[in-house]
Amino acid sequence: MLIAVLLEWVHEDYDFHTADRRNILWENEQKYLVDGLQSGLAASFTGVKYLLREGHAAMYNILICDDERDIVNALKIYLNDANYALFEAFDGREALKIVEEQDIHLVLMDIMMPQMDGIEAMVKIRERSNVPVILLTAKSEDADKILGLTVGADDYITKPLNPVEVSARVRSQLRRYMQLGAGNVRQEVLRCGGIELDDTEKKVLLDGEEVALTPTEYEILKLLMQHPGKVFSPKEIYQKIWNDLPYGSENTVAVHIRHIREKLEINPAEPRYLKVVWGQGYKCEKTEGKDEKEGRMAERRGMGGVR
Repeated sequence: MLIAVLLEWVHEDYDFHTADRRNILWENEQKYLVDGLQSGLAASFTGVKYLLREGHAAMYNILICDDERDIVNALKIYLNDANYALFEAFDGREALKIVEEQDIHLVLMDIMMPQMDGIEAMVKIRERSNVPVILLTAKSEDADKILGLTVGADDYITKPLNPVEVSARVRSQLRRYMQLGAGNVRQEVLRCGGIELDDTEKKVLLDGEEVALTPTEYEILKLLMQHPGKVFSPKEIYQKIWNDLPYGSENTVAVHIRHIREKLEINPAEPRYLKVVWGQGYKCEKTEGKDEKEGRMAERRGMGGVR
């Protein structure tokens, strides 16, 4: 009786495309839920809604990418947890766009997809990020599993999906990535011209000299330096840094940008690093060339090193 109530709760606001699909997924969920309860894994089984929600903000952003919408929807049920914010994509190109625009902590990626398959998408993700990638494979795709692991996948899950296994593997990869120091190594030390941001020691250097920033200024600078050349609107910056609705965001963000410029720019009125794109937002200029660097150093010497 308890199991039936729990499964009804899972499905009460969920729409499957076909009755056959619904019945298949329903049977699988019932089987794995029973197994999970019997083995004492119910507390860690995030695929059902009976886990109590505490109302706090999502901690981890998870991208689910599969060209079969039923699979995506099933995974959204299995990972329906207050600590997860779930993003969805239906081909590799969509997945890449989301990874570029969002701070994704884990990717669940199907291999066989139109437009761009999971292997190609993962290779492109690896060019910019060490975010964990779990491949979704069929039992017959052994060669693809080996190829995927060879070119950078962290794990794989075989279809048909076991909700308890999905939950366990996702938690394991997130723990390794977020808590055991396997985060985005590429971004531990960020550089933009003469600015160096060391995210391990939480300090900022300008031409080798440490600059004191407030925590909010530090996070704004880090966001822009993580995406050199990308323009962020004041609303985007506010939402990412303050984690709140962007009411009155333009003035708030503008004030913080001005303070950062005053600390990092030789001439804040003509910034070299933190530039405004009129009508759109702010960006961190990409790495300067040799002539620009020499000019900047000469300008600093002429000003006695005063910013």
